[in-house]
Amino acid sequence: MLIDTHCHLDKLDLSPYSNDLNLALDSACEAGVKQIMSICVDLSEVEQILSYTERTGVYASVGVHPLHAEGLITQTDDLIKLLAHEKVAAVGETGLDFYYEKSKDLHDKQIVSFALHLEAAKETSLPVVIHTRDARAETMRLIREHGNIDVGGVLHCFTESYEMAAAALDENYLISISGIATFKTADELRDVIKKLPLTSLLVETDSPYLAPVPHRGKKNEPKYVAQVAQLVADVKGLRYEAVLEQTAENFHQKFTKVKPENQLMINQK
Repeated sequence: MLIDTHCHLDKLDLSPYSNDLNLALDSACEAGVKQIMSICVDLSEVEQILSYTERTGVYASVGVHPLHAEGLITQTDDLIKLLAHEKVAAVGETGLDFYYEKSKDLHDKQIVSFALHLEAAKETSLPVVIHTRDARAETMRLIREHGNIDVGGVLHCFTESYEMAAAALDENYLISISGIATFKTADELRDVIKKLPLTSLLVETDSPYLAPVPHRGKKNEPKYVAQVAQLVADVKGLRYEAVLEQTAENFHQKFTKVKPENQLMINQK
């Protein structure tokens, strides 16, 4: 089963599909994608994100991205209520980003929000979807101090070091690979993928961003996750089908609210 474990359906370019998300999802299904995790980055978007989960095979994760400064949470009550939805399978996208914003004040707010997301995940026994950039030590510190090692989560769109990946595995986290791994400049990331066990990996698009080769420069979409899975297979010297089978198993073991039998079908509203 091919799964796009991280995309932003509310931000897709639907102009090639007559502005109809269902046609974009049909195209993904035709490419072999059977399930999709639609990621929320701001609580103001939750209603729209949840509406997508009415289609079989689409699930959601709810949280606030660290660069959404105005929406960073300071308490967990509202978040925990949203996490009770039957199709909300994870907490996030949350985390730390010290790359784009250098303000210590914002970093401090990110840290508070991230810790609260981790606490909400602990309370609800859901996995956490983490964005981390230029904040390796602080990210791991907060995971260790506030996370739930019995459930763990995912470091999505991973571009960090093998040492950080290994530390995350020790905390029961998976490493999710995006189209970045197909870029010519991504030799170090491909080395990390080669070293990691397949049982620790997921594949994603992070669409509409970071389209993989040969689609680089275009708007990304869920069907292009097939190129990411093929890259993992090539780097690790494995059959494509073996990568699909193991990454799907990894996903369902981590995201237990996602039912393997609930799959995308063509022309389904």
